[in-house]
Amino acid sequence: MRFRETGLDGVIVVEADIHSDHRGFFFETYHGERFKENGLPATFVQDNQSFSNARVLRGLHAQHRQPQGKLVRAIEGTIWDVAVDVRPGSPTFGKWIAEELSADNKRQLYVPPGYLHGFCVLSETARVIYKCTDLYAPNDEIGVVWNDPDLGIDWPVAEPVLSDKDRALGSLKELAVVVGRG
Repeated sequence: MRFRETGLDGVIVVEADIHSDHRGFFFETYHGERFKENGLPATFVQDNQSFSNARVLRGLHAQHRQPQGKLVRAIEGTIWDVAVDVRPGSPTFGKWIAEELSADNKRQLYVPPGYLHGFCVLSETARVIYKCTDLYAPNDEIGVVWNDPDLGIDWPVAEPVLSDKDRALGSLKELAVVVGRG
């Protein structure tokens, strides 16, 4: 297992050691001791799975008072996974990174608490699973609309398919006031 820093504090790409032969493949997706040694949480309390069609964009979401870290992986298809720093005192507030995660490359992205998270589907369909460091609290959700010009995220899908909730999210400037940055 390899852990690659991304340039945003705590956002880590996890790359597995794949063991393949004529039967298929095997790899570890999580190893508590190795995660802890590399600055990632050793304990997760909730697992989630989503299925999405082509061009679906989910996000950008986080939780404010009960923030979640997320270990994200595509088990079918390909996604473009995005993390945005919204930690109030951070020098990289509003900065983002993206990583292509796929069933083929088997990469995972760890998105720590204090970051917005979102992804778009690049393949016909995608199944995404993610482990969370805290429980989902629907009344604590915050977010920023996917195409906020202050973020300038260069999403690789034209005319994404969005939920009504995601379409109605506010701006980074509005979120900055909520989290104590503005």
